[in-house]
Amino acid sequence: MIPEEKVREVAERISIVEVVSDYLLLRRAGGNFLGLCPFHAEKTPSFNVNPAREIFHCFGCGAGGNAFSFIMKIEGVSFPEAVKLLAKKSGVEIEERQLTPAEKKSQDEHTQFLRINNLTSAYYRSVMLHGQEGEPARQYLANRSVQSDISDVYGLGFAPDRRDGLVKHLRSNGVDMESALKLGIIRKSDAGWYDLFRNRLIFPIRDARGQVIAFAGRVLDAALPKYINSPESPLYHKSSVLFGIDMALPSIRTGNSIIIVEGYFDHLALYRAGVRNVVATCGTALTSAHAGMIKRHAERVYTLFDSDNAGNKATVRSMELFLEQRIPAYVISLPVGDDPDSFLATHPTDAFIALRDKARPAFEYFIRSLLLETPPDSVDSKVRIIDDIVPRFRKIADSVERDLYEKEICRLLGITSHAFRKRMGGGKLSQQETQQNRGTPVQSGDNIQDTLLALLLNYPDARAEIIRVGLETFFSDDYLELAGFLLDRLADSDSSMMLSQLTDSIENTEQKMLFSRILVSDRYIADIEWRSVLDQCTRSNEKKQVATIKDIAARLAVVSPGSDEYVMLLQQADSLRTRKSKL
Repeated sequence: MIPEEKVREVAERISIVEVVSDYLLLRRAGGNFLGLCPFHAEKTPSFNVNPAREIFHCFGCGAGGNAFSFIMKIEGVSFPEAVKLLAKKSGVEIEERQLTPAEKKSQDEHTQFLRINNLTSAYYRSVMLHGQEGEPARQYLANRSVQSDISDVYGLGFAPDRRDGLVKHLRSNGVDMESALKLGIIRKSDAGWYDLFRNRLIFPIRDARGQVIAFAGRVLDAALPKYINSPESPLYHKSSVLFGIDMALPSIRTGNSIIIVEGYFDHLALYRAGVRNVVATCGTALTSAHAGMIKRHAERVYTLFDSDNAGNKATVRSMELFLEQRIPAYVISLPVGDDPDSFLATHPTDAFIALRDKARPAFEYFIRSLLLETPPDSVDSKVRIIDDIVPRFRKIADSVERDLYEKEICRLLGITSHAFRKRMGGGKLSQQETQQNRGTPVQSGDNIQDTLLALLLNYPDARAEIIRVGLETFFSDDYLELAGFLLDRLADSDSSMMLSQLTDSIENTEQKMLFSRILVSDRYIADIEWRSVLDQCTRSNEKKQVATIKDIAARLAVVSPGSDEYVMLLQQADSLRTRKSKL
């Protein structure tokens, strides 16, 4: 673990402008620097770097943070790794504590495992490229129109139809067979050591850094099983590995989206067609660990699974994971009978892009598929459909999205919202769901709350007045949580360096984006009379609340007295009046 004082020393020595300038061209724009965002495709610069605050924010995609955040996102590394990279750049020496004997042994084993996999990959690659034994694989790839440049990118190889070809190769390079056994690439029987993969095309499986951690072998004919993968090992945990992630990261950073396919050749077909933001599951179902990894790198995900029963189940399962992680997910649908490989063999890349752009939201796809499978032509079928929908519906965090889907579900099933909510248990959200909704992304800034938060950050007297009146009087939703978080940490200091470092402590992604956006663009409140600005914001809030109370009153006039919605509206009106009385 890196000591906190070392992190601060690195932060004090580096300039975020210098750090970012290593990756993109910046030009001065007033007090900030401006450039094209490296995390999404844009033609008009919206990526701002504030040297005074030591922070960046993109007004196009919402990415933001300090120098450490930037390195983590653009290099795909962890926080400690980002600190080490910037420490080297700034000349700060981070002393590595002496490893314990157990840690030293583990580190040496890890290095040895990587060496064994590199030797194995090189062996399979050499067999495929040279000599008679690799001819079947070369012919197979030629028949599938896989050119040498694509083969090179993937590092494709071939395991010959020999019992111990790899065993002999590893032994000749001084490899301990027991270590190779732990990786699962060789096995042992009474007759001795033998290879796991034989007479199979080999796909090396790499981690995000491009290190070979496992292998997948595909038969060249119709034999079963079609694929076998390396078993779980000290290097390879299939529930947290996505094939092709190392090849996809540059494109993912540019477009902020990722496409998930099932097969290695599906991945290859898309990559060959120029679609590079693609990963594949390694012969396993998508897991929460996969979803977490995807969320770290992309803001939007597309699934492209087979259209058979297994593929539909995989689509629904992945939808549930992405709903839980609050990642917008869409389903790409190919013509019946096609997979990416067959589709792109007969269609141009533009045709695939058009299908991707028409992809349905995953939840909408799920509802439509459910209705095709179970037509809502009886009370019993409608009840079964609702019971299938409800547990997934509860995972939708965004309240507007929930409301729109509720209306669409009721329209398709021919039922009332009241009936749907009754089946859900009265329509009340659980405490966990309420907490999730509280973290709903702020799609567009609230100018009044932006200004109030900027006052809180920049003017201690304004901060004291806001605290006196009460945070909930001025803020709501993400702003309220963020304001409370910041007040806890600004009790003793309001230095710009401290503010930039606070971004690393904000766990909620949307609040982190909100914070960086305000910090990078709050110069408009410099040298102002904070009291007059606070009063103006207060009056604006009053007007908004009066309008909201009128809307609630209009709705109360048409809602059945005593209904759940009627009670909820009364509570909202009462809350608004209480807030108004404090202003």
